Amino acid sequence: MQIDSTAGRETLVVDYLKKVLEAEGIPTQTFALNPARANLVARLKGNGSKRPLLILAHTDVVGVQREKWPVDPFGAVLKDGYIWGRGSKDDKPVLAANLMTMLLLKRRGVPLDRDVIFLAESGEEADYEGVGINFMVREHFAEIDAEFAITEGGGARIDGSRVTQVNIGTAEKLPARAKLVATGTAGHGSAPRMDNPLIHLAAAVEKVGRWQTPMRLNDTTRAYFERLAAISPPEQAAVYKTLVDPKAAPAATARAQNYLREREPGSYSMLRTSVVPTMLTAGVGANVIPSEAEATLDIRALPGEDIPKFFAAMAEVISDPAVKIVPLPQTRPPSPASRIDSEMFRVMERVAGAIYPGTVVIPSMSTGASDQAQLRAKGIQSYGVGPASTEADALNYPAHGDVERLAESSLYPFVQYVWTIVNEVAARK
Repeated sequence: MQIDSTAGRETLVVDYLKKVLEAEGIPTQTFALNPARANLVARLKGNGSKRPLLILAHTDVVGVQREKWPVDPFGAVLKDGYIWGRGSKDDKPVLAANLMTMLLLKRRGVPLDRDVIFLAESGEEADYEGVGINFMVREHFAEIDAEFAITEGGGARIDGSRVTQVNIGTAEKLPARAKLVATGTAGHGSAPRMDNPLIHLAAAVEKVGRWQTPMRLNDTTRAYFERLAAISPPEQAAVYKTLVDPKAAPAATARAQNYLREREPGSYSMLRTSVVPTMLTAGVGANVIPSEAEATLDIRALPGEDIPKFFAAMAEVISDPAVKIVPLPQTRPPSPASRIDSEMFRVMERVAGAIYPGTVVIPSMSTGASDQAQLRAKGIQSYGVGPASTEADALNYPAHGDVERLAESSLYPFVQYVWTIVNEVAARK
């Protein structure tokens, strides 16, 4: 799809999808809070014996620095066995797989036990206006209401020549950002003051930055570390087993957590609500003591975290009346984890084993955020999927990276994976 669909241009994708779907006899609807940032819904009707299945993907991509790209970043260039282009990881593979699934269902006349709803939504990457999933949930939820949903938020790992691990996203952390605001008396930089807000803020930032918040497992993360232990080298396996062992000594658990903190920060973050200082703002001149200094904290809360209680605990850690915690507006609602004993998860697990023989399927919790949060908050059991990548490609050509690419050989089995899941869950038995 050779379309520049950075924020504000999503309707260009909707126009393309509308043309393709309607040419196959699949009716579409568009819903737009902003005409340039439309959302598209298409539905294939089932017999109604089961509640609908929603397959969705976002159409927008993040921006680019063109000088860093060896090819046109919006050209979807096939080169050296890779698809190069912004969105080749995030989120055009899911959009393409969902589109092909709808076309094949229609072309083959597959009888359905449940409606299959296709949603191409805007603004997942940048939705300051609320044009995407928030608009659809708030104003047009009846058009996308479903029992299950699949979208981005999972993935697979290639080791050598085969896929060894498939992650199914079943949970995600909640952005619950805050500012630390320190206040004091402004003055001349030549006269030191004990109430200099920079001194108080610096101490508070160090305290929260080093704070090891309480570890808490849920069904997803417990299963994640249990299954990861089964396929990991002995040293890592021992760490993962310790984390999920309720009889492990506190000292051993602490060592296991520190191992992850140093070597696997992503896995460490899955264990707890994380607090990461990301921005500092203070001062107007080298010779001026400011009256106020601010630090922004990127807080990612575990599902079910009591946010006010967490802020109260953070205030105790800071223990300084000169520093206030100011919560920032939340962009996504709190949402529970999706079940790992549902019909949908069992099907996804079985299909992954068929498409990628010998793989280990692991439920995973994203430490980032996606539009699944809004769906889970409305009671839709939502699951994340994604194509396979090598570890090197995931590091060097990631989603949102300077250059983004996906192995062509990963796209086709991923489309087959999504198609087979939808058939297993929605087709008439």
